[in-house]
Amino acid sequence: MTAYNLYHYEDLLYEKGVKYIAGIDEAGRGPLAGPVVAAAVILKKGAKLDLVDDSKKLTEKQREKALEEIKEHALAIGIGIASVEEIDRINIYRAAREAMQSAIKQLKIKPEFLLIDAMPMEIDIPSESIIKGDQKSISIAAASIIAKTTRDQYMIEMDKIFPQYNFKQHKGYGTKEHIELIKKYGYTPIHRKSYEPIKSMIKEEMRKKYEDHTLFG
Repeated sequence: MTAYNLYHYEDLLYEKGVKYIAGIDEAGRGPLAGPVVAAAVILKKGAKLDLVDDSKKLTEKQREKALEEIKEHALAIGIGIASVEEIDRINIYRAAREAMQSAIKQLKIKPEFLLIDAMPMEIDIPSESIIKGDQKSISIAAASIIAKTTRDQYMIEMDKIFPQYNFKQHKGYGTKEHIELIKKYGYTPIHRKSYEPIKSMIKEEMRKKYEDHTLFG
């Protein structure tokens, strides 16, 4: 159990007459590989989710059980994905924000208020950005679990295509094992070229190509 009342923000908004509150969060800003995934969720008013907590505190199996509970109590769920190419093109912060906006657009019910984890957004819906929101709001905590389980499932699928990188284990995060595997096998199309050590590897490749060209061209 968390010490913080996860229903505090929602209860205040319900008291003001707000009916549809969407929690927004993303997963995957830190990894060296794979997309950033955002989720938006509108929960039924008064829903009590016993299995939901900050997704980082839950095990993979606990998150999967919590996801089923969320689906039972959700009025609408939206998913937004920003690809590796988009992350490299516009930077991770902007890509995460665009994924969040996409997730909001995917909701079949238009929210009247947004509770967003940490990231202020320019959007025509009243909103509040909450630092560590996944620890303070049930809606954001639910969105966090949806985003993380969706992204994890994608990385498990990528593990089948690139088995030597063990994506199913580290989900693309920069673990010691993952970095060693990149150095051993090189980078894949789902690695972020704007992130280290891939960025330096590409620079070195370009330097060698340039040297070869000047020597033999």
